[in-house]
Amino acid sequence: MSTFVSCSTQILSATGFGGDESMGVSMPNLKVKPVDPSHTFTAWCNSHLRKAGTQIENIEEDFRNGLKLMLLLEVISSETLPKPDRGKMRFHHIANVNKALDFIASKGVKLVSIGAEEIVDGNVKMTLGLIWTIILRFAIQDISVEEMTAKEGLLLWCQRKTAPYKNVNVQNFHLSWKDGLAFCALIHRHRPDLLDYSKLTKDNPIHNLNLAFDVAEKYLNIPRMLDPEDMVNTPKPDERAVMTYVSCYYHAFQGAQQAETAANRICKVLKVNQENERLMEEYERLASDLLEWIRRTTPWLENRTTDNTLVGVHKKLDEFRNYRRVHKPPRVEQKARLETNFNTLQTKLRLSNRPAYLPSEGKMVSDIHNAWKGLEMSEKGFEEWLLSEMMRLERLDHLAQKFKHKADIHEDWTQGKEEMLQSQDFRNCKLNELKALKKKHEAFESDLAAHQDRVEQIAAIAQELNALDYHDAASVNARCQRICDQWDRLGTLTQKRRSALEEAERVLEKIDTLHLEFAKRAAPFNNWLDGAREDLVDMFIVHTMEEIQGLIDAHEQFKQTLGEADKEHKSITALAQEVQTIATQCQIPGGIENPYTTLTSIDITTKWSDVKQMIPKRDQVLQTELMRQQSNERLRR
Repeated sequence: MSTFVSCSTQILSATGFGGDESMGVSMPNLKVKPVDPSHTFTAWCNSHLRKAGTQIENIEEDFRNGLKLMLLLEVISSETLPKPDRGKMRFHHIANVNKALDFIASKGVKLVSIGAEEIVDGNVKMTLGLIWTIILRFAIQDISVEEMTAKEGLLLWCQRKTAPYKNVNVQNFHLSWKDGLAFCALIHRHRPDLLDYSKLTKDNPIHNLNLAFDVAEKYLNIPRMLDPEDMVNTPKPDERAVMTYVSCYYHAFQGAQQAETAANRICKVLKVNQENERLMEEYERLASDLLEWIRRTTPWLENRTTDNTLVGVHKKLDEFRNYRRVHKPPRVEQKARLETNFNTLQTKLRLSNRPAYLPSEGKMVSDIHNAWKGLEMSEKGFEEWLLSEMMRLERLDHLAQKFKHKADIHEDWTQGKEEMLQSQDFRNCKLNELKALKKKHEAFESDLAAHQDRVEQIAAIAQELNALDYHDAASVNARCQRICDQWDRLGTLTQKRRSALEEAERVLEKIDTLHLEFAKRAAPFNNWLDGAREDLVDMFIVHTMEEIQGLIDAHEQFKQTLGEADKEHKSITALAQEVQTIATQCQIPGGIENPYTTLTSIDITTKWSDVKQMIPKRDQVLQTELMRQQSNERLRR
C-alpha cells in the first residue's frame, strides 16, 4: 500500500488536500507502513448509498461502470446528474465516469491525473484518490469554524468539544484518537445518555473504540468505518480515514444534520404518498410564484430608458442594486429549493417504484431554467446598458461642469469689458496719456486674442454636449450663444476703440504740432510786443530839434514794421484758432491747453491791441514835443 500513499498524495495535491504537508501536518521521518483506507472509504460511501437503497462491496470494482459513482454524487449533493448510459461496453462505463468527474469539476475541484479510464480499469490507487477527493469536497470542505480551513476547523471543533474531558488531548487526526477516548468524549458531549464516560480508562483502547463505534452505528446512524485493532496496532492511524469518520460525527451533531434527522424521522411516520403530494404541491406553488416573478421582473430589466440625467441613472442603479441585494437572492434560493425539491421528489418516486412526477405545462424544470436564463440575460443586458449609460452621463456631467467652469471664467473676464471699450475716457487725455491708453488697449487686444481659444473650447464643448444628447442642452446652447454674441460685440467694440484711439492720437498729435508751432512763434513775438510797449511808453527828454527828429524817425521806422507784425499776429492767432476748431470738432475739451507755453492767443492779441492803440498816442506825444522844440528854436534865434 506504500505505492498508494505516494500516488494518492500526487492526486490529492491537485485538490488542495494532498499529502501530509498540504493537510498542515508535520510527520516525523519514519518508515511506517500506512493503513489501507479502503474499509473506511467503503463504509463512508455505503452510509450515503444506502439512502438510495444500494451499497458497494468492493470499492475498486463496484464503481467501475460509473453507475453507483453517479448515484453516490447525486445522494451527497442532492442534485441530479445527467442520465447515465446503461450499456455494458467499456465506452459506456467511461462515459458514466466522465459524467461523474465533470460534476465534481463543476463544484470547483481541479482533478489532476485522475482519468475515467483508470477508474473503469479498477485502478485502486486512482479510485481511492477519487473517493478521498469526493469526501474532501462534500463532507469536509464545507466545515467552517471561525473562518478556518476545513481541516483546521474540524480539528478546532473536536478540541473544543472534548476540552472538558479527562485524558483527551486532540492535536491531530491520527495519534490523538488511538485510545478511543476522543470518540467517546464527542458522543458523550452531545448525547450523554448513550454512554458513561466516567467509567472509561485510557488503558483499554479496544473497548473504548468498540463502544464508540457501536454507539455511533446504533444511535447516530454512523456506520463503522474504522477497525479498532488497526487503530490500536498501527503506529500511526491513517489520517484520511480518521478525518472521514470524524466528519460524520460533525455532520451528525450539527444543527442542520439534527434537523435533517428529525425531518427524516417525521418522514418515516408520514405516509410516502402524502409527502410526495406535498412536494408536488409545493413544487407547483414555487414554480408558479417564481415564473410569475420572472414575468413581472423581465419587462423592468428590459426597460432601457432614463430621464437622461445622472441623478436618474443613479436612481436606476440604486433600484438595480436593491434588486440584486434584496429581491433576487430569495428567488435564487427559491429556484434552488425548487430544483432540490424536484430532484428529491423524483428520487423518492424512483426509490418507491412510482412513476416520475410530470409538472404542469410550462412548469417543467427546463421551463424554469429557460425563464431564469432569459431573466439573467435581461439582467446582464440591463447592467451593461446601465453602466454604459452611467459612463456616458458621467462624461456628459464632466463636460457640463467643464463647460460651466470655462464659461464662468470667461464671463468673469468679460465683466466690465464692454463698458471699458465704450468709454470715452480718451476725450480728456493729453497726448502722453492717450499714448498710454493706446498701449493699454494693445495689451487688451493681446489678451482678447488669447481668450479666443477659450471661446472656441466653450463652443466645442457645447457642440459635443449636443451631440451626446445632454439633457440640459437648451441652457448650454443659450449660454454659449450669449458668450459668442458678446464675443462678437467685444471684437467690434475693440476695433472701434482702436480706431477711435488712433483718430484721437492723430488729432492730438496735430494739436501738439500746432501747440509747438504756436509756442515757437508766440514767444519771440511776445518779446517783441513787450519791447514795443516799453518803447511806446518810454519817457524822453530832448533839448534840440535834432534829438526829437531822431525819435520821430525811429518811430516811423517802427511803424513800417507793423505790417509784418500784423501778419505774424494773424499767423499766430490762426494757429490757436485752428487748435480751438479741432478741439471743438473732436470734442476734446483739454485740447486748447498748450503744454509748451503759458502764453495764449488772447495774451498775444491783447498785447497787439495795446501796441496798436499806443502808436497814435506816441505819434501825438512826438508831434507835441516837435512843436515845442520848434518854438524853442525860434526863441533862440
